[in-house]
Order: sequence, then structure tokens, then C-alpha cells
Amino acid sequence: MPEQNTNNRLFLLDAYALIYRSYFAFIKNPRYNSNGLNTSAMLGFVNSLEQLLNTENPTHIAVVFDVHAPTFRHELFEAYKGTRDEMPEDIRKAIPWIRKIIEAYNIPILEKAGFEADDVIGTLAKKGEQVGYQVFMMTPDKDYAQLVSDNIFMYKPGRAGNDVEIWGVDQVKEKFEIERPEQVIDILGLMGDSSDNIPGCPGIGPKTAMKLISTYQSIDGIYENINELKGKQKENLVNHEEQVRMSRKLATIILDVPVEFDEKSLTKDAPNVEALRKIYNELEFRSLAQKLDAPKQQAEPRFEQGSLFGGSEGTEPVLRKDLANIENTPHHYYLVENAMQRASLRAELSVQEEFCFDTETTALDTHSAELVCLSFAFKKGEAYCVSLPKKREEALKIVEEFRLIFEDENIRKIGQNIKYDILMLKHYGVEVKGPVYDTMIAHYLIQPELRHNLDYLCETYLGYQKVETESLIGKKGKNQQSMRQAPIDKLKDYACEDADLTLQLKLALDPELDKTGVRPVFEEIEMPLIPVLADMEMAGVSLNTKELDVFAEKLRLQIIELEKEIIELAGEKFNVSSPKQLGPILFEKLNIVSKAKKTKTKQYSTSEEVLSKLMDKHPIVPKILEFRGLKKLLSTYVEALPLLVNSKTGKLHTSYNQAIAATGRLSSTNPNLQNIPIRDEDGREIRRAFTASDDDHLFLSADYSQIELRIMAALSKDENLLEAFRNKQDVHAITASKIYKVPLEEVTSDMRRKAKTANFGIIYGISAFGLSDRLNISRTEAKELIDGYFENFSRVKEFMDESIQIARDKGYVETIRGRRRYLKDINSANAVVRGVAERNAINAPIQGSAADIIKLAMINIWQELKKQNLKAKMTLQVHDELNFDVPKAELDQVKAIVKEQMEQAVDIGLPLTVEMNAASNWMEAH
Repeated sequence: MPEQNTNNRLFLLDAYALIYRSYFAFIKNPRYNSNGLNTSAMLGFVNSLEQLLNTENPTHIAVVFDVHAPTFRHELFEAYKGTRDEMPEDIRKAIPWIRKIIEAYNIPILEKAGFEADDVIGTLAKKGEQVGYQVFMMTPDKDYAQLVSDNIFMYKPGRAGNDVEIWGVDQVKEKFEIERPEQVIDILGLMGDSSDNIPGCPGIGPKTAMKLISTYQSIDGIYENINELKGKQKENLVNHEEQVRMSRKLATIILDVPVEFDEKSLTKDAPNVEALRKIYNELEFRSLAQKLDAPKQQAEPRFEQGSLFGGSEGTEPVLRKDLANIENTPHHYYLVENAMQRASLRAELSVQEEFCFDTETTALDTHSAELVCLSFAFKKGEAYCVSLPKKREEALKIVEEFRLIFEDENIRKIGQNIKYDILMLKHYGVEVKGPVYDTMIAHYLIQPELRHNLDYLCETYLGYQKVETESLIGKKGKNQQSMRQAPIDKLKDYACEDADLTLQLKLALDPELDKTGVRPVFEEIEMPLIPVLADMEMAGVSLNTKELDVFAEKLRLQIIELEKEIIELAGEKFNVSSPKQLGPILFEKLNIVSKAKKTKTKQYSTSEEVLSKLMDKHPIVPKILEFRGLKKLLSTYVEALPLLVNSKTGKLHTSYNQAIAATGRLSSTNPNLQNIPIRDEDGREIRRAFTASDDDHLFLSADYSQIELRIMAALSKDENLLEAFRNKQDVHAITASKIYKVPLEEVTSDMRRKAKTANFGIIYGISAFGLSDRLNISRTEAKELIDGYFENFSRVKEFMDESIQIARDKGYVETIRGRRRYLKDINSANAVVRGVAERNAINAPIQGSAADIIKLAMINIWQELKKQNLKAKMTLQVHDELNFDVPKAELDQVKAIVKEQMEQAVDIGLPLTVEMNAASNWMEAH
């Protein structure tokens, strides 16, 4: 922070610049409340405002809005801002909310018809400076740099984990390579601004503009010395002089807007807490609402229900006045402590068509946790908590009493994240049989983009705020107690409430499955999959840790050798792992490019993205990338995986999540086994450590061949693609042959590689820019590739257009089994926002259908293995691949089952092909 002799610090916030920035920060993962309102812009804006108020503590503050009316710039140049996309509809809806938030903070809103926000901010900044204020203009907009002076600063909010940047005179001079901040106006006049449709001079970009102004000081200076310039640059400047001078006027921020500098109204006042609480509750910003009552406490992340740490952590529980809770809602919760009470409860449960149950445990990990209690509910407002003793032998006896209830196939069991509870009972020797109903997954299918934890669902569907975990065991951290230490009465209420509310949620959510048309997916795919996943997680997979230890040592030697080679190429010793030290070596000493990209902290950028484009510039670059790749491989997988082997079972147990990916794909956590690298030899080597359980078993790997391409062919009904698959031809070679117009036998490996990238890229709606970046080819060649693709596979293009139109008409797209992906932004007038939705409209039916198919295959294989009483176990699912631990004597039988069930899972009108192999480990089997 610059040192200034003033106690008055005025912050002027550029409203729309911050709102747009907030909205687009969440564009890939937008936030919605239960009413379907996109709250991304509101949340981002509040977070930025809170960060500012808490860290900078301004004495004076105002938020400045543009007025949607023509300004003098439109009179000067009619096309000013004429190329801008329409404001996204979600931002338009957010504006009134944000204005209400600002008003509740008691922060003045300023605006002036005929002028833009930067004019109002510029005028107030200069007036504030004149009366002794230190002024900060909070905006990401570079145009404000022209206003910077000794007491006026640009305050650029942090983004993507970066810190806030404060630009004073020195920073502006360095950024723009100029002597005075006001020279920014001349730079903008020369280079123009595509976002505002300021034309500038053709052929002059930012670097050239800065160089010219650095040399000639101003646009006037350039024209006074125009004869020193040559060629096309001189010609463009001469022919477009009037346009350049007009552009300079358009880029100039006005400093005499008729607005009053009212010190009293700009003073920062305390917020209206009740008004803010009402807004936050309506927007469902729960953590922010809680902070209003505990402003000095930092809210910590929430954990999913079904575990020790359900609910919201890190703040004292605050009861919301607008929600029901355990204190103001009639309920009958019972503690079941003795054999007679348990017998009575079992009798009641045995005659129910369905009941809800929940487990409270000592830890998150089912493979190491212990049961503390079981809770049951089958009537609204009534629930039972069966307490369990600490000694495992005694707890096992009580759980055993409920075996017949849990294994009764005629009773439906209801739960929230029920797989967790099923796994806990498995560890106590009890199988949960019969149909299950998971409220978390029901909501995931109804509203895939929203949150699905119990706290959120209760507030949204029941208008109820549940008891928070910290009220029993304290805040998360080293001093947090175990659930076993919670007072029994509090534990009883907490556990019973969970079961009671989950039962009520089932009743509230069930009709929505029919309204949204996803009941078949729920009942035929997601619910039957739960016991399959529970069995897979219970089985785990064998890991040869000694193999990884050997591989780790090999990697360490490779890394040391690479480090020596890099240092030798650099010509001096330095820390190869340090980007700060690496940058000067590459871009100053070796000078591998003349204009190197820098980060916001003035360091040279040495990211993978940057270096991968410089592979052919110097032999040091590929070695650095290899060095980094090996280090990541070593730390993320080779050294980390052995530490995750369960000490009780000796296996690696991942956890599969059904309610994360909006496409329907499973995700894997603790550890994530779906991200194990397979593209390079070293990455593939990790799979060697995944083995069959012993010498009498084999590791069987079965992988769908090009399933997403087959689905695209089937959905699009493109004859060229269909023919290639039906004739079992090399679809990538066929694609290359058609795109490059050469006979199949003349297709080169490079042609096939590019065609393969295009084939898979098309599924994800890849652009010419994206394809050129991925293949390291020119955009022209990439465009020709895509044009050639659509010319030869015309039905694919029609299918893509039809998918987008379906999304526009319905607001969603569907998989072959009816799984929905809602695309709220598909009709947005904003091209960027609309583009994201359009790509999802193309990809979701394909990727989601692939997810449906493999899930159905998993269910059918699991059922068939049980039916035939085989000992083989499904152990891993990795995207389009299934892995099994198979007794050698069962191999042929299991292979036949797997092949048939995978290839016949769904009839898409095209053969589904499975590649399968068995060996002692994953690498050899795949």
C-alpha cells in the first residue's frame, strides 16, 4: 500500500465492471438458489465488497453505475460500443439484487445520465485528490490507468487465487512503458478497443502503440514526425489520422462531470444487518447470513450429510427466524437403549413398506469409522435413535438384531447419501437388501446443477433449519470432539432429526421425479447402482507398494539426471523447480523468445501452457516439461498412493460419487483413481502396481472402444461414420482420408493424429482456435480441418445444430435414457455465455449417454455375477473402462458375462465393442 499523509481513503467502485467480472468468474460452475435464480454475480460482488471492507477499511466509499442512455461518445461516434454483446439475462436479473445489497450496506450509489461510470469516477477522484483524499478506483478496466496520480490509484481485485493489484504512477509507467499515466490515452487512441468498438489505427496493437508513444510521447508527436515512419504503418497512420484522433477522444475519461463531491454522503457507515440478512436468506447465501451474527469468525467449508461432519462448520449456530427448527417444531424423538425397546422398534419396522435410516459415526472414512448410533423414521415428526456401545463386540450384537430388517427385500430403505450408511453396515456384517431411495441422488437428477447436501435440501424443500454438527462436538479443528463424546440427549435429537427430515424430503422430492421425467433414470440406473458401488468400494483394489517404491527410486534418479541436463543447458546452477529462477534463465540469458509473457507479479510466465508452445525453441524446454511431469507423477501418485492403503484391509478403497458431474459420469475421490495418467510410458507404469489380489486371481480390464464416437454416429445417423463402425474400420484413418481427400492407404500418421483430435474435439464443440492450440497448427489449417470434417460428415453438423435447437426450445437436452442437462443460458444474447451452453448442448447427450450405458452394464454384470454365484469382484470404474479381480478358474465365465453385458447394455443401433484382457496387473491387462 503506498504511503500517504492522509487519513481519508475513498474507494470508488466501477459497478458493472465488477459485476461482469463476478458473473464470468462462475461461468463454468454457476451458482443457483432453489428458485433457479443464477446468483453468481451477486455472490461474486458481495465477496469482492467484503474483501475490500475487511482488508482496506475505507473511510469513504461509493459504487458508480452506468446509466443506460446515450453519452457524448455516441454523438461523436455512432458505432461506439456497437459491437458489444447484449448483457447476459442473468446479469440483468442480478442488477436489482446487487443494488439492494449496496443499499443495505449503506453505501451510496452514484450515476449520471449522459456519462459513463468511468467519467463519474474520474471526476470524483480528481475532486477528492484536491481536498486531500487518497482515492482508489476499484475496477479491472485498464482504461482507468490514465487517471492515476500521486494520490489516485487503480485497485484491481484479485482473480483466480491472485492477490489484489494496486497501480500507482510507477506501476502504470512500467505496465505501459511510458513517462506519464495520461499517455495511456494516446496508447488507447492508437490501438483502439474492440470491447468498446473504438477503432484506433489498423495494424497497430498494444505493443506497437506503446513503442510509438514511448518514442514520440503522444499522438501529436507521432504526426509531427510522421516522415520518420515507413511502409504500411506510416500509410495506415496517414490514411486514418482523423479516426485515430477521434479514438483518442473516445478513450479520454471526462473529468468535469456535473457531480457534487459530498464528503458526508460518501462516509462509510455501518450496514443494515437486518436488511442484509433478509437478502442473503432470499438468495440462500447461508454462510454470509451467519457471518452477520459472527463477523469475526471465518466460515469453513461444508461437508456432505451421511458422515460425522454434516452441516455447516466454523460459526456458532444461528437460528434463522424465517425457518422452522427443532425448537419450534413439534416432534417425538426417542432414545432406544435396551433390548425390549429395540424389539418393539424392530416389530414396528418389520411391517413398514419403507423406512428411513441413518448412521452416526466417529469418522468420514467408512473403512476406519465406528458406528455410534442408528436412527430410524417411518412417520413424519417421529424418529428413533438406537445407541451403540463403544466396544465393537457389543455393538456387533445390537446391529445383528436388525439384520432381518435391513435384509428384508420387501421394504424400501430411504437415506441421504445412503451408500455411506450401507458401507458402514457392511463393516458390521449386515447387508442392506431390497430397493433403496437416496434423496441426495433424487435431487441431483431433478436439479443437477445445484447443491444436494441435507442442510440445503431441508431449507429449500421443508423450510427447516436442521441442528448443526458443531452444536454437538464443537467447531472443526484439532479440538473438535468425536460424535461418541456428544451428550446422549443431543445425539438423540441430532440423529433422529436427520432420519425424520430425510423421510420428509423423500415425500417432497418424489413427485418432482415425475414432473422432470427422470424417474426411469432414478429407478433403473442410479438406485440399482448404489449396491454395486458399495460392493466395489468395500472390495477395494490391491496395490503393490513395493513395485511403487522401486518405481519411485527410478523416477528420483531420472529427475536428478534431468536436473543436471537442464543446468548444463542453462550454463549455470539454479533451482529448476523455481519459476522465479527459471524465467530469467529462459527469457533473459537464453533469450528463447524476444517478448516473453509475464505474470501479474512481474515474473516471467513459465506455465505448462506457455512452455508447450516453445518446445522447438530450445532443447531445454522439453526437458523442463519432462522434469515437471516426473515430479508431479512422483508426488501425486507414486509416493502418495501407498500412504492411502487401508491398514485393516491392505487395499486401496476409493469412493465413487454419483451426484457430482452434471453429465452423469461417476467421479472418484480419496483417492481419485480416474485421473491416473495413461498417455506417457511413465504414467502408464503406475498401473503396473495395481494388481490382482493374489497368485490365484487375475486382473481383468474391459474397455469400451470409442464409445462416445459411436454414440455420436448413432445419434447423428451420419452414414459415413456408421459405415466405418459397422465395417470395423479405423474411424480416425477414414476421417483423415475424407478430410484430406486422399486414399485410405495414403493417410499418414500425422493426418490420422489430426483427424483423431478433430473427431473427439467435435464432441466437445471445439473451435478452430481450440483445435489450432491443441494441435499446434495455424487457425487457418484448423478451420480447414473442421470445415473438411463437416463437409464429409454433414449429418454430424446437423445433429449438433439440432441439439442446440432442442436445448433452446426445451431448456434442456437428454441422454438416450432420459437423463437431463438443463441449459439456462442457451438463449442468452451474450455470445460467450451462450457459447458455453451450446457446447454443453452438443456434449451432454453424448457423454451422458456413455455414462448411462456403462452404469447399466455395471448393474447387469454385478447381478449376473451374483446370480451365477461367482467370486469375481468388480473393483474399478474409470470412465469407459471396468476392472475386475477374477479367480483364474472363473476367467472364461466372467469374460463372457462382461463382454455380453457391456456390449448389450443398450441398443443404440450400432455395435458396442469391448476390448478385454487379463493379466497379473492393470498395465498388462489394459
